[in-house]
Amino acid sequence: MSAIGRSRFSQMLVAALAAVALGEVALPGTVWAEIPAVAQRQRVQKKIFTDREIIEGFFKIAFGAEYHLAGRVDRIRKYEAPVRVFADGTRADRKAQLAKIVADIAARVQHLDIAMAASNDDANVLVKLVRDRDLNRTITTFYGSERAREIRSSLDPQCLSGFRKNERFEIEHSDVILTVDNGDFVFLDCAYEELLQSLGPINDTPTVPWTMFNDNVSMGYFGVYDQYLLNLLYDPRIKAGMTVQEVRAILPDVLADVRAWVRKVNNLTD
Repeated sequence: MSAIGRSRFSQMLVAALAAVALGEVALPGTVWAEIPAVAQRQRVQKKIFTDREIIEGFFKIAFGAEYHLAGRVDRIRKYEAPVRVFADGTRADRKAQLAKIVADIAARVQHLDIAMAASNDDANVLVKLVRDRDLNRTITTFYGSERAREIRSSLDPQCLSGFRKNERFEIEHSDVILTVDNGDFVFLDCAYEELLQSLGPINDTPTVPWTMFNDNVSMGYFGVYDQYLLNLLYDPRIKAGMTVQEVRAILPDVLADVRAWVRKVNNLTD
């Protein structure tokens, strides 16, 4: 089990809700336009990156771990099976937002099969929606008293995610803990980062300024740079268990195809 967090801050939820969510992402960049803090960040985001900027960021994010409890962190970790997400909580508004986030990710990552699930039994990603005052107790429930103390000491998280992988480094199950009562921006910022990190890119780094996987960066949306990273990770040629050397050998060809996809889905002209 690996765990990461931030010091800052039924067949698919319901079929009808998923359909609405997919409709919301038809126009790139407009999913959270009604939230000023998100809309402003989207307007000024950097969208043009060199191959070197993307590749260096990918290796920093996809290998290593901000905080890990056990196991090696020098291999690619990802789902090799469809990803199904279940939201456990009482806030219908946060569940609806989470469904939109999942639909947004599905629309922007070409080879990732991700959708909401009707029940926890049908899911391999459990998102626990809790009040801020219940966060520490929930972390203890998930990880036990000793590891919960280590997590709080290392990260002082406001949200958290972790996953379980097999001996082939394929992720089999993820847990995400989100607080629901700290405002829309914090919820979106945490939900995007923790949900995406639960898919494999677990390492936070302060050296890449364009990614949400940086504790000094608050976004609240799925930016162009991170779309490059997730599309690289989930390209079928990038396999769970690959080493840095194995990935480096094929990455130029993968990046060329990823660039074409990200340009298309974001209506980029350059």
